[in-house]
Amino acid sequence: MVDMGKLDYDFWVTFCLEAPNPSRNAMTATSKRPPRFATVATAPPDSILGLNEAFAADANPKKMNLSVGVYKDASGQTPVLRCVKAAEQRLVDGEKTKGYLPIDGQPDYRDHVRRLVFADSIDASRIAVVQTPGGTGALREAAALMNSQLPAIRVWISTPTWANHQSIFASENIPYDNYRYLADDKKSFDIAGMLEDLTGKTKPGDAVLLHACCHNPTGVDPTAQQWNEIAAVLAQRELLPIIDFAYQGFGNGLDEDTVAVRAITSVCAEAIVCSSFSKNFGLYSERVGAVSVMSADADTTTAVKSQLKSLVRSNYSNPPRHGAAVVATILDDSELTAMWHGELTEMRTRIKALRRQFVDTMKTTGAGHDFGFLLDQNGMFSFSGLNPMQVDELRNKYSIYIVGSGRINVAGMNEERMGELCTAVANVIEN
Repeated sequence: MVDMGKLDYDFWVTFCLEAPNPSRNAMTATSKRPPRFATVATAPPDSILGLNEAFAADANPKKMNLSVGVYKDASGQTPVLRCVKAAEQRLVDGEKTKGYLPIDGQPDYRDHVRRLVFADSIDASRIAVVQTPGGTGALREAAALMNSQLPAIRVWISTPTWANHQSIFASENIPYDNYRYLADDKKSFDIAGMLEDLTGKTKPGDAVLLHACCHNPTGVDPTAQQWNEIAAVLAQRELLPIIDFAYQGFGNGLDEDTVAVRAITSVCAEAIVCSSFSKNFGLYSERVGAVSVMSADADTTTAVKSQLKSLVRSNYSNPPRHGAAVVATILDDSELTAMWHGELTEMRTRIKALRRQFVDTMKTTGAGHDFGFLLDQNGMFSFSGLNPMQVDELRNKYSIYIVGSGRINVAGMNEERMGELCTAVANVIEN
């Protein structure tokens, strides 16, 4: 027997839910609850990339961009290296798939990264290498590993440092402090202050972020002997070194620039190296990097790599193919490798020549300010010593863009326009 009461109830429930209800729709449309994203505040512009946007919008035909860290040739272009073009042609001709890479990246690429960074100084079984989207991605994966596996850790960062370092570790909820790096004269390395801070302020188990070479933003690097002193303190204090290796080959040479890695890994059982190939291969837009974790033994390395792969899987799943394939293709071929070495030497030599030209040209301006200290610095960047007011005047009056700290991208200078640049710098100094 059918229960008519139950049937009527079911009918009316269905009718009320499915039938149009203008009053309910109107109430939803006129809800007083604000949109969910209405309270989102505008984020401040990036201190460096924001300058690039301002430069792009500047209508002055004589503008100069010495802010963003990219290499430019004498024509003002960021070139595609000849070895890269050759490698890409081989890839186009021989490519058979666009399938996914493994989570940890292209195997031959990872082998080349390990050899470039560590050579044969460390047993390969102790090193876990994972391909990442650029050096920034490598640092973020290192921070994520620390957050997930070493949750009580604190990282110590140089003063000054690359503007993105603090935010990368803060994004993984890792607290940070600073150690002294640049001396009070803003021109030289404060080795005494750094060692005093690392010895007196850190706790065993803390991490220390280090620039392997071409310190950003200062261009001031420790000597080989000073790296040995730093490494000894790291080992004695049982600190975890995190080495940002963004400019290998831009300082003194591919092997010469590993002096920090060699000194540290010779006395420390564990270390993390974050590599970038944006600069030395000119692969800025391809985002080619790697995080390499050196552990005490092979079993630990296997466990660490499994955790890195798990973090990658939940982040970007697996890395892009093209840039890593370009690097591997070049380093798999002796002719292309020799071509790369030559082009890298050309870039490094030209940057050093631009430093010398700037220093010499500044002497002719009569500004009375000696920039000779720039000749002792390495890589693309230099701390000019210009204050924020002078930086603003350079931008507002001459459309010359440098970072507010006074950091200059030497690789953005131009031989033919060096006189214009130096005259403008001399004018803001005199004012």
